[in-house]
Amino acid sequence: MSSTSTATVFRPRAVTGFGLMGMTWRPVHTPDEQAFATMKAAIAQGATFWSSGDYYGMPEPTAGLALLRRYFEAYPEDASKVTLFIKCCVDAKTMAPKNKREEVLASAENCFKVIGSAKKIDVLGPARMDPSVPLEETLGAFKELVDAGKINGVGISEASAQTIERANSIYPLSLVEIEFSLWTPDILTNGVAATAKRLDVPLVAYSPLGRGFLTGQIKSVDDIPEGDIRRRFDRFQPENFNKNLELVDKLKSFAEKAGVTPAQLALAWIRSISNSPQAGTIIPIPGATRVERVEENSKTVVLSPENKAELDAILASFTIQGGRYNKVLEGLLWR
Repeated sequence: MSSTSTATVFRPRAVTGFGLMGMTWRPVHTPDEQAFATMKAAIAQGATFWSSGDYYGMPEPTAGLALLRRYFEAYPEDASKVTLFIKCCVDAKTMAPKNKREEVLASAENCFKVIGSAKKIDVLGPARMDPSVPLEETLGAFKELVDAGKINGVGISEASAQTIERANSIYPLSLVEIEFSLWTPDILTNGVAATAKRLDVPLVAYSPLGRGFLTGQIKSVDDIPEGDIRRRFDRFQPENFNKNLELVDKLKSFAEKAGVTPAQLALAWIRSISNSPQAGTIIPIPGATRVERVEENSKTVVLSPENKAELDAILASFTIQGGRYNKVLEGLLWR
């Protein structure tokens, strides 16, 4: 099953992407009319790499997939314009991975059932890695799906540099999805970016705006709705929140001086690292539920070397308070 050739590996070509989690993984879903207009805007702006999951829903975990089905049934002409990545193989209640062969195949079939024939899933992969299940078994199951023509490629999420290296040697990866932003630059120092660059595996940067925190629009915990998953995460807890706002205030001042929004600054920083000595291709996937946010995030902003150096200096002077998730979920990261 090992392969050394990447000539036929499916790889996303989009420069920017679109994360759909916020549409349905909240107590109140975005109404279809608003969601559809936002999704249409993403395509118009060139954000044609879309990322979702079979657990992005409240109370029904597959609500995110159902939204995709409704959209592509309403606009079948858009199916060929979008590269779709879906994460699966996870217990929606505990987030525990379910990566055994039979679990992978069952999870995949559920995804196919919910989306139906409205849109083919281009890349499918496990939401989290499971050290207790051999990579050969997990990736072997996804290879079966590729060989059967049900998907085009395989992606993994939240993997360590060592796992990325091993996984890609077992079956060539289409992508690796990882959290990356101004307040989560870990991949630049833990080997993930360097390994992906060497293997020519694109990185998909989720939460590039720090789950909305880096936009400057969240000024207190009260700005996050009750039931929103961010209320469970360490960085949004009262003891950390105000300390982290200090970084946001510095970024807001920097953005104002540069004549851009904080979100545009955060995305420009990521794009300045993509295809650089530090990293290979990085596709940021900012989420949005309104057309104007998609248009804001898609605007091309280029950082000058001087601005990049100044921004890096700000980051180096600040220590983010709190983990990316919480004590229960942190153990599922960097596996």
